[in-house]
Amino acid sequence: MRIVILGNSGSGKSTLARELAANRYLTALDLDTVAWKRGRIGVARNARDAIADVHAFCNTTEHWVIEGCYASLAQAALEWSPLLLFLEPGVEACMDNCRQRPWEPHKYPSKQAQDAKFEFLLAWIKEYYRRDGDHSLASHQALFDSYSGRKYKLTERVDPQFIENLTLQTHG
Repeated sequence: MRIVILGNSGSGKSTLARELAANRYLTALDLDTVAWKRGRIGVARNARDAIADVHAFCNTTEHWVIEGCYASLAQAALEWSPLLLFLEPGVEACMDNCRQRPWEPHKYPSKQAQDAKFEFLLAWIKEYYRRDGDHSLASHQALFDSYSGRKYKLTERVDPQFIENLTLQTHG
């Protein structure tokens, strides 16, 4: 089983990826870990190197789930014909999810460091619907529309039963 999850910050990508990884024994890749220099969120890596890391992960891992807000990196993983899930629950749901987000030690050295970026994160979430580029609704929608493989756009919080049914169908 191979799954790519794409969406805005706070859309539920990481939570869904963790649930799928735990329940279906998938190896998870958070695209933040290849997009940014190690330990330096906000300092982008060379795009070719990041895409090479996605390719290496996909080549060396049989069953996986990849999640992130980077259309170009998600596109790189689509070469393996995964199930594509585009999460778009709306700005308020994304902001609520971020308010409940636990500390992400793979991104920030402390909960305090993460909290210091909170207002920036909320502004980033709101800009999703207006901005251009790799992290925008426009680029995510274009990627989703152009993908000819199995795909779902989810506009509400994902029900755990839906996930189980989806993964059973994908395995079946």
